[in-house]
Amino acid sequence: MATDQPPAAQQPADPKGKGKQSPRATAMIVIGMAGSGKTTFMQRVNSYLHERNQPPYVLNLDPAVMHLPFDANIDIRDTVDYPEVMKQYNLGPNGGIMTALNLFTTKFDQVLSHVEKRANDVDYVLLDTPGQIEIFTWSASGSIITDALASALPTVVVYIIDTPRTTAPATFMSNMLYACSILYKTRLPFLVVFNKTDVQSHQFALEWMRDFEQFQDALLERRQTHGDEDGPAYQDSLMNSMSLVLDEFYKHLRAVGVSAMTGEGMDELFDAVQEARQEYEREYKPELEKLYAEREKKKEADKAESISRMMRDMKVSPTTGQAAVPQSELDKYLDPAGTGQAGEVEDGEDSDDDDDAEVIDRSSRTDYYALPDKRRRGTGPGGAVEGPDGSLWPAP
Repeated sequence: MATDQPPAAQQPADPKGKGKQSPRATAMIVIGMAGSGKTTFMQRVNSYLHERNQPPYVLNLDPAVMHLPFDANIDIRDTVDYPEVMKQYNLGPNGGIMTALNLFTTKFDQVLSHVEKRANDVDYVLLDTPGQIEIFTWSASGSIITDALASALPTVVVYIIDTPRTTAPATFMSNMLYACSILYKTRLPFLVVFNKTDVQSHQFALEWMRDFEQFQDALLERRQTHGDEDGPAYQDSLMNSMSLVLDEFYKHLRAVGVSAMTGEGMDELFDAVQEARQEYEREYKPELEKLYAEREKKKEADKAESISRMMRDMKVSPTTGQAAVPQSELDKYLDPAGTGQAGEVEDGEDSDDDDDAEVIDRSSRTDYYALPDKRRRGTGPGGAVEGPDGSLWPAP
């Protein structure tokens, strides 16, 4: 039984980050095929939370919806003009929705900023997605929005199934395969919601998920009743095989039944959401922190490599930080005449030639006065005395 103040509401308000408590709010991304009752489900959840004095923070990402039965805090229609997008880019309905969602995603950092500001003031953040499920689940913009939201606060994917349309084994299997693909694409805590239980009970679906033999019996019974109306016989063999493959998937899948019209099953729904939040804290968040640490480590390594490369280009010693003089510059000092023959003496050439390159110790009288006059810099150690003939002699 869901309480007025779920465990998430009791957590201290700490900013996100490694080793810190997650925000109080839990995000619910509502996904489902067209006609499954997503918008009505959103209205019922919104009403249920308001009745318990837990008003949620609501986001609408469907640009084509004509009327919302609930108030959205952030509405894509306030940012993107869907009819104008179709007109300007000459697009159809689906192309217009995808383009509008792509345009909105470029501003999602601002949306996330608003959500984070309220994440410790509310218990739930509800996100309604477009009716064309593939536009959100298999687009780059949908992945960006999902990953960004999941990095900011605990997030649960809520997959809505139209129960009356799932009574046939083939449609049931199609829905389960879709649920499986979304689960492994988002890698987030996942909750299957069988909607419209006021029209059709969802117990048959739970039995098929718990016992694949019951699904196979239902498949055989339907084949005997309807013959080839449900398609070629080889489909039965395919679905039998898939039911065995998905058996392990079902064991770890949360599923509840609700009625968006009557409100039946809402308590069980929020109990399952709280379990999914705990799964996020236990499994998804540590993985997210690990990826963040690896990214920071790689960023630091790239930074160090960039600095090292820059120092090599500038001939800077990585230990002293002093600029290293290129060898070509050293040669200029060792060979002032630029002959390129520093330190070399040709046969028959005076070793005391003016252009000889040698190291000069300016503190030594012997070295200094052994040089030709034009190589001397200053008066030398101890000064000099000019003789009668103009020659220079060391001062006593």
